[in-house]
Amino acid sequence: MNLPNKLTFLRILMVPIFIVFMYLNFKSSRLVATFIFCLASFTDYLDGHIARKNNLVTNFGKFADPLADKILVCAALIVLTSIGTIPAIGVIIIEAREFAVSGLRIIAASDNITIAASKLGKFKTVSQLISIILLLSNIEALYKFGIILFYFAVLMTIISGIDYFIKNKKVLDLNNI
Repeated sequence: MNLPNKLTFLRILMVPIFIVFMYLNFKSSRLVATFIFCLASFTDYLDGHIARKNNLVTNFGKFADPLADKILVCAALIVLTSIGTIPAIGVIIIEAREFAVSGLRIIAASDNITIAASKLGKFKTVSQLISIILLLSNIEALYKFGIILFYFAVLMTIISGIDYFIKNKKVLDLNNI
């Protein structure tokens, strides 16, 4: 297993540790959880950078990397919903879009078509991650900005999802329904 794949696997292993710290009840447990989330998020950037730079892209990495990202973000959103920080409807919209775009990518892959991440999709991801970090930190001065950014991330989730389907409508071949 190469280094990028080890980092992806590490990111998956960090998710339960992050969750445990979110629910522990000691003074700095939320900050520790936030640090773990930040570190796990950074491994996403790092594994992609190393894989591309050193030509270490593998089929396992193509599968596991986006899965690890979705597991991490989904876990954080569910935890934030369960503790009453964010509304479930926003999380449902975010997760529905992720399933839909992943499904679109699976259909495209079956026809040997690769759907690369769009600029809107990357912008959506960055806004989600920053809002999650701000909300996880439980720092009162950052809370309002975190909530505003969360709703912005939901909006970007909708816009980028629509964009993926418009740009890749040929993949669905709606004429043969």
